[in-house]
Amino acid sequence: MGGAGHTVLVVDDDDSLRMLCRVNLELEGYRVLEAPTVETAQELLRDERVDVVLLDVHVGSGDGFKVLGELTGERVALFTGSFEVDAVLRKPFTLTDLSETVGRLAAGDSRLR
Repeated sequence: MGGAGHTVLVVDDDDSLRMLCRVNLELEGYRVLEAPTVETAQELLRDERVDVVLLDVHVGSGDGFKVLGELTGERVALFTGSFEVDAVLRKPFTLTDLSETVGRLAAGDSRLR
């Protein structure tokens, strides 16, 4: 699965993390843009065609969720070291998904699935 023709925007204030993502994704053929701030990310999203956004929830003193709210069709993966997420329930979900997720969390199983 190559990245030819696809552009990834990495939004994170950590220079080394952005570089790690860029180098590895470029080796797979992706075009990679980097944004160390929310403002830079917003500018790049206005000016460039982006397919995938790798987004830190807390970009320095900025709010990554602000960027998330402005995305219009890009696929998104969130980074965070700020808080723990125990589960993700994607919509639309089935009643079985709902029940299994809540049951797993209530039982103390905090592995993200």
